[in-house]
Amino acid sequence: MNKYMKKLANACTAFRREEDGNMTVDFAIALPTAFLFAAATFETGMIGLRDMMLERGVDVTVREVRIGLLPDPDHDTLRTAICDNAMIIPDCENQLKLEMVRNDIRNYTPMDSQPDCVDRAETGTPLINWANGGNNELMILRACSLFDPILPTAKIGASVPKQSEGAYALVATSSFVLEPYK
Repeated sequence: MNKYMKKLANACTAFRREEDGNMTVDFAIALPTAFLFAAATFETGMIGLRDMMLERGVDVTVREVRIGLLPDPDHDTLRTAICDNAMIIPDCENQLKLEMVRNDIRNYTPMDSQPDCVDRAETGTPLINWANGGNNELMILRACSLFDPILPTAKIGASVPKQSEGAYALVATSSFVLEPYK
């Protein structure tokens, strides 16, 4: 029996001194970290790209309104134009909500700091803060677009405002003066 115990002790000592497989342990520790950094980079890049494209869509659409290509626009016309110009916002027609308010040029009052975004739980037509302006009136347009995070449990976009059902909210604001066209 003592002979078997000695062989077992020698085998355990030899196993402890072996260095085979030590890279596997390092790899198993480093792989999730590398994956997290890659996913964070991708998620952050998509947030930035979608934000830039929403800003672009709003700016191009407001320019079209200012120069008269979209005369007397309503909510649906502007939403469609912004979605066409923004291009990469997923399900844009259903996830984009606009607010347009008339403001006095000489007595400016800022909009509410909380944007009005789509409520995914709400059924029916949502209430929209919308006012069409007339000639020489200052109009402020704010667009709020929702999209779902790619990795919702990773909390990568923790600084991005959350809205309905944990979706990220991207907001773009622009102002313009309606010029007389005639």
